[in-house]
Amino acid sequence: MGQLRASAVSEVHVIVPEGVDDPARPSGGNTYDRRVCDGLAALGWTVHEQAVADAAALAGAVERIPDGAVVLLDGLIASPAPEALLPHSARLRQVVLVHMPLGHAREREVLAEAAAVVVTSEWSRRRLDGFYGVSAHVVEPGVDPAGLAPGSAAGDALLCVAAVTPGKGHDVLLDGLATVSDLAWRCTCVGTLDRDPGFAAEVRGHALRDRVRFVGPRTGAELDRAYADADLLVLASHAETYGMVVTEALARGVPVLATDVGGVREALGHGAGLLVPPGDPAAFGAALRAWLGDAELRARLRRAARERRASLRGWPETTADLAGVLAGVGALSGAAR
Repeated sequence: MGQLRASAVSEVHVIVPEGVDDPARPSGGNTYDRRVCDGLAALGWTVHEQAVADAAALAGAVERIPDGAVVLLDGLIASPAPEALLPHSARLRQVVLVHMPLGHAREREVLAEAAAVVVTSEWSRRRLDGFYGVSAHVVEPGVDPAGLAPGSAAGDALLCVAAVTPGKGHDVLLDGLATVSDLAWRCTCVGTLDRDPGFAAEVRGHALRDRVRFVGPRTGAELDRAYADADLLVLASHAETYGMVVTEALARGVPVLATDVGGVREALGHGAGLLVPPGDPAAFGAALRAWLGDAELRARLRRAARERRASLRGWPETTADLAGVLAGVGALSGAAR
């Protein structure tokens, strides 16, 4: 349906954060932006992309866009900057892609004037409705097909893929791991270390530093190898809009132990992992102990992860759905003219 609707309008201006393609700063939002921009171009859309660093650069970029154009704006840039966007809301069809709802008055102003709002999970849609009474289109992230990770009999290879920041809960993860220090396991933490250097230094100095490796960001083949070597993805986040690393793991048949926050439950699906309350090292540790000590549980979760793998949506589906939203907004713009 998205591809059919997209045929009516096929040009979009996209404004993304500066550093969207920086391999040292991988993130779910950056990946989503890049994949849909490339996907729209593959569908035959003319995509005018510009990366901006701040509200001043955003204002300059928007001023140069011609009247009546459809503009897709990353919410990281758009939501804090109503003064850059509201003067142009009547002449441009602004579509805001909200990766993480902020819940503040400036975001309310931006979204109230947008021609459409796109979010990446049902959780986000409900949150925006609760915050502002704003309706949003849900366009979940896609995931690339991947080979099955073989897994080990012991299940003791743990993997965390997340920037090392307080919001991702590495301190909770390490405290949870400490409760199972009597068992055999190893944990590799993949993710940038420079967003909060103080926090990164703190967790790297944890008593378990000899059993937990912090290897920095990984992309491409290096990230593929990290997933292929893993038995269990562990994620102790305090907030996640969707949790793209969850579906990346499931695409390889790797089960997940994560905190039950945001859209993680949607990404995980039914039975492909274990969910625990956020900020609770004891609960995280208890789930780890269950995983490491119960071969039947490991086998059951691996089967469920492989079943979930078959139902994951790909990036072409995500792009087609987003193209449908953009085309609908463009059709309204054409009718108004």
